[in-house]
Amino acid sequence: MKRLLACVLIGFVLMLVSSELAMAQAHVGLPVELEGTLNRADYKIRVPINWNGTLLIYAHGYYGKFPDEPDAAPGGEAGEITLLTMGYAVAGTSFRGTGWAVKEGIQNTLALTNFFRGKVGNPDRIILWGFSMGSVIAFKSIEKYPGIYDGAIAGCAVGAGAPMNWDGALAFSLAYDVAFGWPLDWGSVGDVRDDLDFETDVYPILLGQVTNPANSGLFEFIRLVCNLPYDEFYDPPSYWLFKDMLYATEYRAELEWRAKGPVTQNLDHVYSLTPADIAYLNILGVNAIDLLSEMNARTNIEARLPSRKYMERYSDYSGKLKRPVITIHNTADGLVHVANESVYWDTVFSAGKDDMLVQVYIDSVGHCAFEPAQILNVLEAMEYWITTGNPPLPKYLFFLAPGFDNIFMPPPWPFK
Repeated sequence: MKRLLACVLIGFVLMLVSSELAMAQAHVGLPVELEGTLNRADYKIRVPINWNGTLLIYAHGYYGKFPDEPDAAPGGEAGEITLLTMGYAVAGTSFRGTGWAVKEGIQNTLALTNFFRGKVGNPDRIILWGFSMGSVIAFKSIEKYPGIYDGAIAGCAVGAGAPMNWDGALAFSLAYDVAFGWPLDWGSVGDVRDDLDFETDVYPILLGQVTNPANSGLFEFIRLVCNLPYDEFYDPPSYWLFKDMLYATEYRAELEWRAKGPVTQNLDHVYSLTPADIAYLNILGVNAIDLLSEMNARTNIEARLPSRKYMERYSDYSGKLKRPVITIHNTADGLVHVANESVYWDTVFSAGKDDMLVQVYIDSVGHCAFEPAQILNVLEAMEYWITTGNPPLPKYLFFLAPGFDNIFMPPPWPFK
């Protein structure tokens, strides 16, 4: 019965969307394929001949040193083709620059949206979706431009904001320091050398430590004190451990360069382990109490205030939503902790706007590890919400694709 009701609701959405096909005011003949450079950022626009009136604007995740081609949808070209077949117009920009380009992402995404309206046509509705770092752009943009975007979808979302998440990278760095020692050539734990390179400076040292079996207990200490999921930390072997270290070193260095100074702090943090964690680490030959005490004795790391303010300006949220937001997160995420969702809920609830937020979870381990059917299910739910004005509740009527966990409750933020 529940599945039948869900099918009825989704069918109703698709019927409404189809009935409004003629409302999209295109200035040009369809289909449309546009690529070029706008405000010093590459962009891509695709509109199918059977455009249903909805424009999906995609904000991509973190690009490293080398810029990628702009994606117009999650899943790259395959995702774009699927959405075009369904009648959606899609668009995306590479932003002007790599790294933590949140400020640029907000500006370039808005510019592309306005360009689409002037060059291609006026959509019936505009949905902004962003994954990983792109979720920050989605959250900030839906607050700042509710007259432009009709709704936002945030995947593997940085819901606690950038300051708290980058403070988590500092916690990882500090845990590594007390376990192994922080090489002077890397700068300091609180102020990473701006030109630090992971491949040449960090990886050779880290690889030697990872491949030494005697260090397994120390890496378990780092994982547990940062509350990271086991599978995501080690599977495939060391990949996510290296990824976390990459963010804690080279990517943080890039942000500090962008912000003109150190951005992280731990003045209000208390690092902790459960008694079970301490006993487990003791079996592995690690004196967790001493290491933990050393971390808590060093909660004196301060950010440069203007640098911190730069990060907060573009990467923190008020929660004052005027448009609907749906978040989707894996229940275990080793890069953007699922506890981000509890912080974001508290932010929106405190602003009295919790009726504008729906949060859903995928019962799996991974960062942005979503199946296409799950993403489409969330998109259909957002279409329903925008079209009818009613949030897609109760959840079990909508989120029935395999893998959704509709009773999951995210944990609190790990650092108090």
